[in-house]
Amino acid sequence: MRDNSIAIESGRAGSRLRFAPRFNSAAAFIDRHLAEGRSAKIAIRTVEEDVSYSALAERVARCGNALLGLGMPRGSRLLMATLDGPAFFYLFWGAIKAGIVPVPLNTLLRAADYAYFIEDSECAGVAFSPELAVEIEAALGGARHRPHVVLRTSGEGPSLSAVMGAAASELEPAAAGSEDDCYWLYSSGSTGRPKGVVHSHRTLALTGQHYAVETLGAAADDVFFSAAKLFFSYGLGNAMSFPLWTGGTSILMPDRPTPESTFAAIERFRPTLFFGVPTLFARQLAELPQWRPNLSSVRACVSAGEALPARILETWRQLTGIDILDGVGSTEAGHIYIANRPGDVTPGASGRPVSGYQAKVVDDEGAELPNGAPGRLFLRGESIAKSYWRNPKPIVVDGWFDTGDIYCIKADGAYSYSGRSSDMLKVGGIWCSPIEIEAALIQHPYVLEAAVVGREDADGLVKPEAWIVPKQAEREVPDGIEADLVRHCKALLAPYKYPRWVRFVSELPKTATGKIQRFALRQQLEQASGAKRPSAPGRYENHAGGA
Repeated sequence: MRDNSIAIESGRAGSRLRFAPRFNSAAAFIDRHLAEGRSAKIAIRTVEEDVSYSALAERVARCGNALLGLGMPRGSRLLMATLDGPAFFYLFWGAIKAGIVPVPLNTLLRAADYAYFIEDSECAGVAFSPELAVEIEAALGGARHRPHVVLRTSGEGPSLSAVMGAAASELEPAAAGSEDDCYWLYSSGSTGRPKGVVHSHRTLALTGQHYAVETLGAAADDVFFSAAKLFFSYGLGNAMSFPLWTGGTSILMPDRPTPESTFAAIERFRPTLFFGVPTLFARQLAELPQWRPNLSSVRACVSAGEALPARILETWRQLTGIDILDGVGSTEAGHIYIANRPGDVTPGASGRPVSGYQAKVVDDEGAELPNGAPGRLFLRGESIAKSYWRNPKPIVVDGWFDTGDIYCIKADGAYSYSGRSSDMLKVGGIWCSPIEIEAALIQHPYVLEAAVVGREDADGLVKPEAWIVPKQAEREVPDGIEADLVRHCKALLAPYKYPRWVRFVSELPKTATGKIQRFALRQQLEQASGAKRPSAPGRYENHAGGA
């Protein structure tokens, strides 16, 4: 095999990728398209500009040369606090082509968070969008580590656009192997400080082939639009690596995704694939009658980040005629590894393992469980990250990655999500999934969103508490709604699973990727533990009664 090439071998269980001994992924995702005749094709579209594949390749090379010219050593880390736009592509792939490791960061954080990443990564450089200057500059001033290179993507002072303009337009890909360090993403930090997840050069090719091509059926004529941002592994695949792997086109929007902004982007750019999260789909459903968007270009929607309730899928399908393909993935795995597929959708389930991955559900001793029994989800696949940066905890143990999710396998082979292991409740001595209670609650016409956590009653026993976002949050809670919600849950669930308390709030705490932070709700309960009835975090709290 020649340098930087990939052979795709097809088999009954899916394809297997074979990488050349020398493989830099920038050659496969950027340079390859020029040799395959896509020079004039549009790779990126934004409100401000279109970028062709030939312009993208030139700017990636210029960026890589500029980073090297500024003194960034090969193998060093470049932190990227960069809004979704072409500059993200130039920095990410320019660094990789130059042998530098890009590390995209959440763009919604504060100075203390960025200071932690600067210190933890021991980065040689920081690149940031000018909109984030206040937080990044405060972080740089407060961090104990001092990166050598600091660049705004544009604007006054040292900027990426200026140094790229003075750099050479050709760059030979740095020598690398498919298992060498390529890029990092930081974990969410839901169980402690965020950890740097170290991915190799093969990761994005594997997720592009196994999920984008073999699961979604994505091809060069597809136009990809992701509401999930590029700093999140889900968005990194949706909006960057998948279109570049297939030769398609990426639509980038730096703004916060709202029903109005996403509907407008779909009508303007006519994507064929739209990637969202359950929270956004729920809010889009609420706004559909008002906006009546033209969604005729979209052949499939994809959801991840949080389990997609069956009601949202079924209502979306009824109103738009389009399926939402739910799936589950992780930062460690690179993207989605269990998914629903076009023509094979199980409402309320994550789907089946994507080709290239094996999954099993095990008990606390590691023994594989029969279908229908909930347990920990273990995963095997080549895209799973190499390691955590400066963290002794191995990602893969005895060939398997413990995802931390609780799943059961249905009779038809579909995998059904029960929650994170830390979210599970033991009520009356029986394990109970908050996801199941939440799914029942959002079937009630009053409820837009729901989150369920465990709370101790007067006897110190754990019972479910529901936090509810009403569909009409600005209105007063109607009399009797708490009792009606309890009756609704009792009609759908086993008797012990109904919520004993109900709170009505204007919003739920979420990660930047739209995932409900149940641990944040538990923390609020713990902080108010001096009173058995904690103070309400939003507008109302109501006791639903019952044992």
